[in-house]
Amino acid sequence: MVDDYLAAGVDLDAGDEAVQLIKPLVRATYRPEVVGDIGGFGGLFDIARSGYRDPLLVSATDGVGTKAEIARQTGRLDTIGRDLVAMCVDDLVCVGAEPLFFLDYLAVGRLDPGSVGQLVSGIAAGCSEAGCALIGGEMAEHPGVMADDQFDLVGFAVGAVERTALLDGSAVAAGDVLVGLESPNLRSNGFSLARHLVFEVAGRDLDDPAWKGADSSLAEELLAPSLIYSPAVLAVIAAHEVHAVAHITGGGLPGNLPRVLGGTVDAVVDTGSWEAPRIFTELQAMGGVADAEMERVFNMGIGMVLAVPASEAGEVVAMLDVHDRRAHVIGELVGGSGVAHLRR
Repeated sequence: MVDDYLAAGVDLDAGDEAVQLIKPLVRATYRPEVVGDIGGFGGLFDIARSGYRDPLLVSATDGVGTKAEIARQTGRLDTIGRDLVAMCVDDLVCVGAEPLFFLDYLAVGRLDPGSVGQLVSGIAAGCSEAGCALIGGEMAEHPGVMADDQFDLVGFAVGAVERTALLDGSAVAAGDVLVGLESPNLRSNGFSLARHLVFEVAGRDLDDPAWKGADSSLAEELLAPSLIYSPAVLAVIAAHEVHAVAHITGGGLPGNLPRVLGGTVDAVVDTGSWEAPRIFTELQAMGGVADAEMERVFNMGIGMVLAVPASEAGEVVAMLDVHDRRAHVIGELVGGSGVAHLRR
């Protein structure tokens, strides 16, 4: 037997086939500013064609965490890419930035072109929804390091905001109202605790009903893709006075709201102003998890928060609804030192 790369576990032909499969998916996301095509050593983007006068470039990177393991166990790979895009582009919008382009990194134990196609289809769908171009990426096969069906997914997004429109938290003031955008699921945060509760504590199977009488399975509830908020939030920023935007990811409301408060105000959140989706209460019941622990791990049904003047709140909620993002007034800012208080 002659040793070669295939014998070592890396299939170059499968890699070439995967690239050919994803090319049309990638091209479908292109904006007019994209220069060149997939396959180069770097993705090119002509920001001069974007119409900005004095732009600041903004970058964000994230992954999907151990939600990837649920996708692997079920073989449902077509939506998790949307989570990846959401985690990155919804960070960008917190400083008022428009997502421009996106790159992904995919590591697999064994490169299966069909599986890669499913993963990238989700990324491309998310990019199209967010309005950003998928201009590059990397696929890496890691034989002997990862199991054949294991994978990890990481994303990198770049956006731009006019220097004069930057949201840096300096505009927040006591009396501002907090508008919370609903999240119907976990998005891709807190899955290490969720998996622990489902498998180790409750001994549940992913094919089980999500809860007694549910029409959906646990797998369907846990894999429900993230909403992408950035287009709706950018529309609101363009039309109304917005003082701050917080993306509610790992750390929940207590961990993420302080990141945009500065040192002169506190956030007071009324947790009774919205109803947490059933999946959260189901997970909590599995392990008797304390309310405070749930709130600092999961988003509990609020995926994004906008701080706006009280006079703008009603119109902001209405505009978000027009963009198919349900929202509620969930609290206010008061004088303080940059702390989030959850009032039950």
